[in-house]
Amino acid sequence: MKQIFRTTLGLLLAVWRMNAVEPSTIHVFHHENVLGTSLELKLAATSEPAAAKAEAAALAEIDRLSNILSGYSPASEFSHWRETRHSPVRVSAELFEVLNLFDEWRGRSGGALDASAETVTKLWKRCAAQQHVPSDAEIAAAVASVKGAHWQLDAATRSATHLDDTPLMLNSFTKSYIASHACDAAMRVAGISAAVVNIGGDLVVRGDLSEAVNIADPQSDAENSEPISRLRIRDRTVATSGSYRRGVEIAGRHYSHIVDPRTGWPVDHVLSATVIAPSAADAGALATTLCVLAPAESLRLVAAVADAECLLITRDGRRIASKGWSQWEAPRVQLAAVGDVRGLLNASSVVETATGPAWNSSFELTINVELARIEGQRTKRPYVAVWIEDKDKLSVRTLALWFAKPKWLPDLKSWSHADKSRALADGTQITSSVSSATRSPGKYTLKWDGKDDKGQLVQPGKYTVFIEAAREHGTHQVMRQEMEFTGAPQKIELKGNLEISAASLDYHRKADMR
Repeated sequence: MKQIFRTTLGLLLAVWRMNAVEPSTIHVFHHENVLGTSLELKLAATSEPAAAKAEAAALAEIDRLSNILSGYSPASEFSHWRETRHSPVRVSAELFEVLNLFDEWRGRSGGALDASAETVTKLWKRCAAQQHVPSDAEIAAAVASVKGAHWQLDAATRSATHLDDTPLMLNSFTKSYIASHACDAAMRVAGISAAVVNIGGDLVVRGDLSEAVNIADPQSDAENSEPISRLRIRDRTVATSGSYRRGVEIAGRHYSHIVDPRTGWPVDHVLSATVIAPSAADAGALATTLCVLAPAESLRLVAAVADAECLLITRDGRRIASKGWSQWEAPRVQLAAVGDVRGLLNASSVVETATGPAWNSSFELTINVELARIEGQRTKRPYVAVWIEDKDKLSVRTLALWFAKPKWLPDLKSWSHADKSRALADGTQITSSVSSATRSPGKYTLKWDGKDDKGQLVQPGKYTVFIEAAREHGTHQVMRQEMEFTGAPQKIELKGNLEISAASLDYHRKADMR
């Protein structure tokens, strides 16, 4: 009887071991110069080897699809097809699908989204280089070119016939499309229960994970700025487009990189458009389209797309959300409206503390950091710390702390050694994903509002700004710069090094940036 019990118990334990789910932990990877921007990959994995394998799978899928869809690489399938004329060409399933999606969205958007918008973009870039606005005749010619038929698809043979020489670029939703495929590739790896792929602010969430997503404020888009909305996302794509990061300058005026292909003019009436949708292509296409359409048209279009929601921030600071947007917002303290800070700037900005006058709250420090990169090559982001110390060399505020795991914090030698308690501060690391307009690879902006780590305004005077970067199996670099913060604007350019190619400090009145 005992032997039967032992045998039965052994079989039950074996079955339990076979069906037991190993606990997952979150593994985070950062890469620069991925599809011309930055990549953040989060994986819920049962082991480090599983996470590394899933990272490799996601990167391989991004490379594979880039080699098909890129309009910037002359070696891509799309670039080769673009050189053909009037002959049916059998194309890959992915290129056919994307071309078909552009046809679909050209119709659904009433022409607001069009692959041939590149015609208008090139015109404005050329005129910006010559420092003049395009003539009416040039704009009319570009619009006429956009309105033509540029390709013809045959589903039976999966072929595409290129019909003219109008410039084409598959940009609008291709980033989200590729992120979705990369996410699926990671999820196919054994031991992966969830994945988040964020390419330049467009992100896809898959699996057993509810991801916190912050929506960047288009009027204060520093990495550590307060978001305009905080979301909790599961099994959805979040895509954001906006006019606030890229564009051209002509005679001192900024023109958005987002153009209306129907008129030939850049558009900036919508500063930011964020879309939540089950389909990555729908989210990406809508985000671009909503920057072109009038808000009322945008809300009607989003309502016609199954389970899609949106948030628009207009040029005058209005927040316009679709009816179901709030269901995705996480419980939070009330955030100030985008434009509310302007009124605060007119109030008295110098306050008294128990020890004397405090920081002039109408001023802020903007820190721009550009990480070194090798052109055309993907690189892992180094570990980075940015912080402020007072005249007694005591830490006042940590503005950024980017690392993969707490065990690697000691690699940031200056940051961790200056104050031993910082070695326990892995909570300072930004853990939420951020959806924003696409940034250039390796370029980050941070702001210091004069507050310490407890949220209290510091006293005016001399402080030191530190920027530290350390690369695994690489170099360790530190920048330090003393500055006087007394209400007198100043700008300082810092000399680059092996890890940080450029950095600048700009102490200015907040109103100057509006």
